[in-house]
Amino acid sequence: MTDTQATANEEAILDVNLRSPEMEMAEIGANAPAASDVELADLNPLNPHLFKEHRWQEHFARLRAEDPIHFNEIETAGRYWSITKYDDVRAVDGNWQDFSSAHGIVAGVKVDDAEPEPALRLTPFIAMDPPDQTEQRKTVRGISAPSSLRNLDDQIRERTISVLDSLPNNEEFDWVDTVSIELTTLLLATLFDFPLEDRRKLTRWSDIVFAIPAPGGVVESQEQKRAELMECVTYFEGLFEERRKNPGFDLVSMLAHGEATKDMAPMAHLGNLLLLIVGGNDTTRNTMSGSVHGLNLFGDQYDKLIANPDLVPGMVPEIIRWVTPLSYMRRTANRDLELGGKQIKKNDQILMWYVSANRDEDVFANGDAIDIERENASHHLSFGYGVHFCMGSRLAELQLRILWEEVLNRFERIEVVGEPERTMSSFVNGYTKLPVKVTRKN
Repeated sequence: MTDTQATANEEAILDVNLRSPEMEMAEIGANAPAASDVELADLNPLNPHLFKEHRWQEHFARLRAEDPIHFNEIETAGRYWSITKYDDVRAVDGNWQDFSSAHGIVAGVKVDDAEPEPALRLTPFIAMDPPDQTEQRKTVRGISAPSSLRNLDDQIRERTISVLDSLPNNEEFDWVDTVSIELTTLLLATLFDFPLEDRRKLTRWSDIVFAIPAPGGVVESQEQKRAELMECVTYFEGLFEERRKNPGFDLVSMLAHGEATKDMAPMAHLGNLLLLIVGGNDTTRNTMSGSVHGLNLFGDQYDKLIANPDLVPGMVPEIIRWVTPLSYMRRTANRDLELGGKQIKKNDQILMWYVSANRDEDVFANGDAIDIERENASHHLSFGYGVHFCMGSRLAELQLRILWEEVLNRFERIEVVGEPERTMSSFVNGYTKLPVKVTRKN
């Protein structure tokens, strides 16, 4: 195969893996009516505008009440079922034998459609089933082991203090870019042993993975998106070459020397790299931003936290529940089966809506509100359940806990001074901008 043919195949693989029904819905889904004004059969929670406009809550509340296992079929995504109740989501997530990850984790995107180069497919281990998933996950899980977290604790705190001490007092700034992105990208660069001066490349690659191409958007076109992700492949291949010769205790070295990953082609590595980038950056930063926004919305809880900083450890899982930074994960039915009285066909897509399960009235009383003393907050499903439970969960909790310990040490309050801007995505439930002011303690 010539270099030109290889490049063409790689670009074709990217096109297949990056196709999304959200692209079409971004064009036609704006100004969706209220959930109460739509026929039940026509409710479609996959519409990214519901998340951009932060109007998804009423749609899921109606589905939980009237049709908790809800069917849709659209041209760009095919057949998919929305699972919206806590117990049903957990049952699907815990049953990889019937509900496979190996056909993609995002609606409408099939990793097994691309030919003729299977080795180039973007297949992160989160989009695999055991035993392949188990072996590849094992390669990198040491980074989140208790001993690794203990070693990172001081570094996370030191960097958090540095960023917070640099914030302007009583002047408006964007919390997302100045704090959330900066802190998560610094840590992610450390985990990859990635050059710190280039760390914002990680932010950029994370942003474009699920970005919907549109004029004035994160990316303007699918061609731009493809080109920038190819840049990611090229950059990391240089790091892989370096770590093959000089390994360290970092994610690139682990992938370069792991038995299940060391012989993978550069393009094949992209799936795991993007998984680790998004998992280590996008999700934690949105929880950091959501914590500030949420505590401003529920000021009584913020007052309670200021009065008693010992409540921070309990506040952390409650914020992660309330934010739910990844709205859903997809599975695919391996056989015809019945679920909640509905007849699921083999190859149907199953969307496990964590964002809905975490508001399920039968599990979380008054789930739309933040309660930093909620007794069962740690039962949330933001990290998934079963074999795909997020291996970075403890690291995410550590970052959020340290952030709020240091915030309470030095600020009277963080005040949100304008409406947040949100990600155009039904997959990443995120913030793109959050204007705030901080008031330092005397």
